[in-house]
Amino acid sequence: MPNHFQTILIGTAVGDALGVPVEFEPRAKLKANAVTDMREYGAHHQPKGTWSDDTSLMLCLAESLVEGLDLNKLAQKFIAWKNDNFWTPHGWVFDIGIGTRVAIERLEDGELPELAGGFEEMDNGNGSLMRILPLILYTKDLDIGLRFEWTKKVSSLTHAHVRSLMACFYYLEFAKKIIEGKDKFEAYIELQTELFQYFQSRKINPLEIQKFSRLLFDDISKVEEDKIQSSGYVIHTLEASIWCLLTTNSYEEAVLKAVNLGHDTDTTGAVTGGLGGLMYGFDAIPTEWLNVLARKEDIIKLSNQL
Repeated sequence: MPNHFQTILIGTAVGDALGVPVEFEPRAKLKANAVTDMREYGAHHQPKGTWSDDTSLMLCLAESLVEGLDLNKLAQKFIAWKNDNFWTPHGWVFDIGIGTRVAIERLEDGELPELAGGFEEMDNGNGSLMRILPLILYTKDLDIGLRFEWTKKVSSLTHAHVRSLMACFYYLEFAKKIIEGKDKFEAYIELQTELFQYFQSRKINPLEIQKFSRLLFDDISKVEEDKIQSSGYVIHTLEASIWCLLTTNSYEEAVLKAVNLGHDTDTTGAVTGGLGGLMYGFDAIPTEWLNVLARKEDIIKLSNQL
């Protein structure tokens, strides 16, 4: 039986680490000097195999799942990461998103976890999408309403706008179908009907549903690369990741394609890598990348506890 927990954690961390050295690089620059392997130093001057806040916060969630998910304890882990370098690759925090930082400061001030994240339209960065994938192993056997409620709760620690919740939910529902043995295109097509109907049933604003039109109504795999954006906006990250997965045939190909889109390379790599790990399995992750991954043994030890 595959260890989906391990595949999610390692798949995400490897994709993240591939992107860290070239974060903020424009696509044109990476076209001329494409990432093909783990690099060192670069944007954050970190050693090879270093992952970012994306993986740190995902590991906080993963540890929470092992302990029996409690939002208040999860909030304390986020605070410990920001202030005390908890679940960092080398003992220090070198990157933190603005929305995430503000939300964690609210948690420090005693705000309820479900009210800490930003609710405004401008608060739709990818900071909850990047860390949420392990949640599917907690929710996959619940009914769709409870799956959505848990997605909302866990996203809302840092990102509480409905658009962020919908993006996280789409990502988790895609993962659920992959775990159930569906082909990636089968999963994509089934979600178009199921999620459109579910979002309608929740009476979500049709304008918000329309933001997901490429995923819910079109065939994103047919979109040209120059029409795929890879900024820190949650819809861009989700679209780019699904596009990379649908237009490639291996874990390695998918995460390299994601990173080489440029801009928010670590998060596009992480989001693609987690789902790609589930699609292709742990053994599809190149050994040479695993060998340099920061705290690999700690992550594997954690993954064996669920």
